[in-house]
Amino acid sequence: MPPINPTLPAAQSLEGKQVPNVTFQTRVNRQWKTVTTDDVFKNQTVVVFALPGAFTPTCSSTHLPRYNELASLFKANGVNRIACLSVNDAFVMSAWQQEQEAPNITFLPDGNGDFTLGIGMLVDKSNLGFGKRSWRYSMLVKNGVIEKMFIEPAKEGDPFEVSDADTMLKYINPTAIAPPPKEHICKL
Repeated sequence: MPPINPTLPAAQSLEGKQVPNVTFQTRVNRQWKTVTTDDVFKNQTVVVFALPGAFTPTCSSTHLPRYNELASLFKANGVNRIACLSVNDAFVMSAWQQEQEAPNITFLPDGNGDFTLGIGMLVDKSNLGFGKRSWRYSMLVKNGVIEKMFIEPAKEGDPFEVSDADTMLKYINPTAIAPPPKEHICKL
């Protein structure tokens, strides 16, 4: 396995490239289900948002809920699927999906970090006890090719400035009018 990228790639360096070819081990109805990147991206327009971890405050109170809220607007603007990716195992992602009541989102557990490493977004959050995790970003992928990426700035903490659902929706359709965000209470 190559070393973790100590610097984040520029979004423009990834745009126009294929997503990494990996297999996700997921859980559906308490059964294992293998999902490939082709299953997710082939002949589809997909919005992916990646985050450091399931059940974390920003991810649970803002990032995920807003994508779930705006799912019908994304669909009306040509998006076939919204996927949430995190370097967590299938059990954690499945439990988080149930807790969040997010039926409009496909949860992709990148347990080994293969996809995240392949896209250059694997970071070391050992200082927080998290180990290797995904940096926060979002991307629009058409038929497996990254059209647009929004990568959070490389600074201390957990920035959440550009990978949000509203920014992505405005990129897809600058005239789209989104309802105001609902308030979500983080239960942690």
